Amino acid sequence: MKKILRKRGLEVLKQLSPERKRLADQRVIGKLLDSQAYRQAEVVATYLSLSHEVDTQALLLQAQLDGKRLLVPKVLGPGHMVFVDYDSKYLRTGAYGILEPTNDPDPSLHLVTIDWVHVPGIIFRKDGYRIGYGGGFYDRILADFPGWTVSTIYAQQLADFTPENHDQAVKELLIDDVSIEI
Repeated sequence: MKKILRKRGLEVLKQLSPERKRLADQRVIGKLLDSQAYRQAEVVATYLSLSHEVDTQALLLQAQLDGKRLLVPKVLGPGHMVFVDYDSKYLRTGAYGILEPTNDPDPSLHLVTIDWVHVPGIIFRKDGYRIGYGGGFYDRILADFPGWTVSTIYAQQLADFTPENHDQAVKELLIDDVSIEI
């Protein structure tokens, strides 16, 4: 079932018109930047978006301007992802075709030192459960993460499905036209 929903979700995301997507991206990232959770956070983790995802470029720029410690994911091997300090000068395409940092993880950085994680996904339930890309990277991180978690999505990404035992829900969904706090 997840494979079918994942495939359909990707097809829907890739069909969004560039203008509709650009406006929705501005709206939902604006909500994120205006949120109390973002304003209070000192250390934030986000992802480097793919072309069909909510564009994180404005978030990356604003977090730097706001003086936040900004982290992005780096895959170290199958099923193992860490967050690494973001520097746009030190990026390369990783094993999954996603930009990731070339610098090494900071050994003093632990999940408890991160205030807020911005989580990607393809399909979401209204209660925060998500279907990602199938690697389980974020579910493993979120299982032990004590801070705030949020996803920015398009309304078309909402669907009903039955989460599996290992699935982890985010605490807040910001949707291009409405906000749902879980």
